[in-house]
Amino acid sequence: MVRTKDHKTLLYLGERGYLRSYAPKIGELLTFSKRERKTDYTIARGNYRIYRVKDDPDLVDLEHLELSLGRGKWQGYLLLTGLPTSRKLRRRIVPTDEVITGRKYKQNYDITNTS
Repeated sequence: MVRTKDHKTLLYLGERGYLRSYAPKIGELLTFSKRERKTDYTIARGNYRIYRVKDDPDLVDLEHLELSLGRGKWQGYLLLTGLPTSRKLRRRIVPTDEVITGRKYKQNYDITNTS
């Protein structure tokens, strides 16, 4: 995660960058970034995981994004309609207490990307 020269937050998942923002009455958003942006400084560096959950009674059946906070802690997000694309530029994400990484049984989860 980096801060741009124009004070915007950019989240990189692999090589793909997404602007991270907050919209009143909507919530947190990720926006597909079509171009490279000049960064001012790095806010955080770490691992991420994206899971598709299906048929788990304890978790919501959606795509989940987890960002490593370090020391074995993760912040979970629901990707209500997936990640933004060049066709669907903005997507809502919802912070959650659901963290898949720490669960004992992960065989029902399809890991679609890790870094």
